[in-house]
Amino acid sequence: MNTNVNYTKHWEGVYQTKEDEQLGWFEDFPETTLQLIEKCNLDPDATILNVGAGTTRLIDALIERGFTNIIANDLSNAALQKLEQRILKNYDFKLKCIVDDLTNPKELLQLQNIELWVDRAVLHFFLLEEEQKTYFNIIKKVVRKRGYVLIAVFSLEGAEKCSGLPLQRYNAEMLQNHLGSEFNLIEAFEHIYINPSESERPYIYTLFQRQ
Repeated sequence: MNTNVNYTKHWEGVYQTKEDEQLGWFEDFPETTLQLIEKCNLDPDATILNVGAGTTRLIDALIERGFTNIIANDLSNAALQKLEQRILKNYDFKLKCIVDDLTNPKELLQLQNIELWVDRAVLHFFLLEEEQKTYFNIIKKVVRKRGYVLIAVFSLEGAEKCSGLPLQRYNAEMLQNHLGSEFNLIEAFEHIYINPSESERPYIYTLFQRQ
């Protein structure tokens, strides 16, 4: 991260001043993420952790598919409040929300036996090696054996900034190196996301399984 930026203040401001459909990463239906989740063949009561969730529609889609044990994490309390209220209104579903910093975690470290870790577009905001190491160490601590890790971030050909912030871009090999040999790459592919302003955003989507 850029140490000159107050990231909590930044993301609180984003979610307090913009509608979901105005966000550059908004997806009305997260089809690409769901395609990878289907490959995991998870039980309905599998524990799914969506980090950097914001106000994602992925949670809605998971509930509609019968999943009952879903946790949403974000740095922004405003985002998670909006998400929780929408879910409660539409599904009468009590979503567990954790406001925590992936680069300085507290409550996240108390989790265990996560069967699916989902990250669409938060890892790439962590610029410092120490922040990246902390992020991947959380994965190694909370994801169970045979559990899955789904990471989708800007590819090496992707944009250099998002929401006005600089990014660290990735390919599958870089993600594998961070996770280490204990995690096997199941699938990786490039995907061009068209954002609400109709601009192209190249992503890399990856699915790993812990041995």
